[in-house]
Amino acid sequence: MTVELNHTIVPARDRWAAARSLAEILGLPEPVAAGPFAAVPLANGVTLDFMNAAELTVQHYAFLIDEPTFDAVAARLAERGIPTFADPGHRDPGQNTLFGGRGLYFDSVDGHNLEVLTKT
Repeated sequence: MTVELNHTIVPARDRWAAARSLAEILGLPEPVAAGPFAAVPLANGVTLDFMNAAELTVQHYAFLIDEPTFDAVAARLAERGIPTFADPGHRDPGQNTLFGGRGLYFDSVDGHNLEVLTKT
């Protein structure tokens, strides 16, 4: 039997606003309703299911993307004035070149630590 990640729940102050923000930044389709969730489907069949939560614990979510998508994501972040960082602790502004690719970290609208990278 194989084991695959199917979905994960992302706590949010406003599930639709958080899901739309991430989908827009990553260049993904509009989120869809899935029961109590605003679901953002990813290319590998996994969904991020945004759920309203009274209390949030900051999580880390990383997205493997190709180089053209990386450029588009970086541009969208810059257009929105969202700071990017080369490290997960948000100490060094900009991007990194780890693993022979590029990567950057940024905060979601709810403060989750998001990462996009082109190599693992």
